[in-house]
Amino acid sequence: MVRQPHYDEFEASELFCNRCGRAQPVRKRLLLVLPQGSKYDYLCSVCGNSLGSKMDDDAESFAVLKPG
Repeated sequence: MVRQPHYDEFEASELFCNRCGRAQPVRKRLLLVLPQGSKYDYLCSVCGNSLGSKMDDDAESFAVLKPG
C-alpha cells in the first residue's frame, strides 16, 4: 500500500519577527516568476519586515507570461 501525503504544500500564517519580538501574522508577496516556479517573500503584517521566503514548483505562471 502506497501512502499518499495529506497535504500539497504548507503556507505560513504566522512567523517570528525579530523586529517585533514575537510571532506575527504574515503577508505573502510574489517576488519572481521563474521557469522552475515562483518565489514568494513572507512579510510581517505589523512592521513589514521580511521574515522568510518560499519557492513553489508550479511553472504554470511562467508559461502564461512566455510569448508565443
